[in-house]
Amino acid sequence: MAFVKDILLKSATRLLPHVLKLLFTTLKIEIDGEKLPDDPRGVMFAFWHGKMIAGWLLAQRLFPDREISAVVSLSGDGQILSDALDRLDFQLIRGSSSRGKEVVRRNIGVALSKSGVVAVTPDGPRGPHHRFKYGTLRLAAQHHTPLVFAEIRYGNARSLKGWDKFEIPLPFSRVRVTLRVVQTPEFPTEEAFRAWADKLSAGFDDE
Repeated sequence: MAFVKDILLKSATRLLPHVLKLLFTTLKIEIDGEKLPDDPRGVMFAFWHGKMIAGWLLAQRLFPDREISAVVSLSGDGQILSDALDRLDFQLIRGSSSRGKEVVRRNIGVALSKSGVVAVTPDGPRGPHHRFKYGTLRLAAQHHTPLVFAEIRYGNARSLKGWDKFEIPLPFSRVRVTLRVVQTPEFPTEEAFRAWADKLSAGFDDE
């Protein structure tokens, strides 16, 4: 029984990138908001955890000429996702704020120093829902890197139960993407920084 389960899991893992790419090609995506940074610096590209089906491939559409690194947790689900993203030609940075965070910080810095794009789900991997992790914003400030946030709204989708309210867009659904560019300022105190970050999260919570 375990052998059969393993075979099914491996088959699903191989199929997942093809399914994601096929679904993405059917979506009718409309993009508005602020213009993407036109300088050669690295960029942090962010979208909420529950919107990742469109978010990952959207990064490739918006930055076709740049190497894109995806930050993925070390969980079992993260392994399945990382296998799929690897097959979709992403570079992988494994870890999160709770596991492997020093390695994540270092590898994000390396990717940004090479003018790469680092794609993150700033409320993942376990929430809180639609709230920026402070570490994401600190890294953007530390590397003087613009953070491009994509507000993604599906016209027709199915929502799953879970902390992230994960959404699966239906084929041929309309998708509205609003881009917002954030430059993280420096703050004199940790309290001031956290207050600013919390206000930023509240402004990006579209639900």
